[in-house]
Parts: sequence; structure tokens; C-alpha cells
Amino acid sequence: MTQETKREERLLTVYSRAWCHLCDDMLAALQPLQEEFGYGLNVIDVDERPEFEARFGERVPVLVVDGRELCQYRLDAPAVRAYLLNLR
Repeated sequence: MTQETKREERLLTVYSRAWCHLCDDMLAALQPLQEEFGYGLNVIDVDERPEFEARFGERVPVLVVDGRELCQYRLDAPAVRAYLLNLR
């Protein structure tokens, strides 16, 4: 597996909704971390998927990496950075 393939497989997932200003804030705050660590970004609108709307309700945004919830509502950049450094 090449380094480029590994980067393509790395993915940050944000469970979000279109009208959520906190979601917009988290997505903007994630950009520097994405650039630094080479992770892709998957944004899932919970209102488009009933199973996610039921799971998260109003508790968005939620940042998930490798199946683990790292933060919700606001980006905890130090915690996310520490987690991503341990994955390298």
C-alpha cells in the first residue's frame, strides 16, 4: 500500500445538517487539520438519512474518525490533533 493510498483511505466524517451554523463552524475549523494530516472529509447530512437523524437528532455536528466520536458541537482541535498523531 502506497502512502497516497493510505491518505485516500483516511477519512474524517462529520454528521451535520444544512441549516446548522455550528456545523459550518466545525467544517471551517477542520480545514487546517485536513491539510496537515491528509485526511479526506465525508459530510453526512443527518436529515437525508433517517437512521442518522434518529441516532444524532439535534446533537450535531459530530466528528467521527475511524468509527470513534471525537467531538460534538465544536471542534476540539487539540483532542483531534492528538488522536490523528497517534494514527500516523
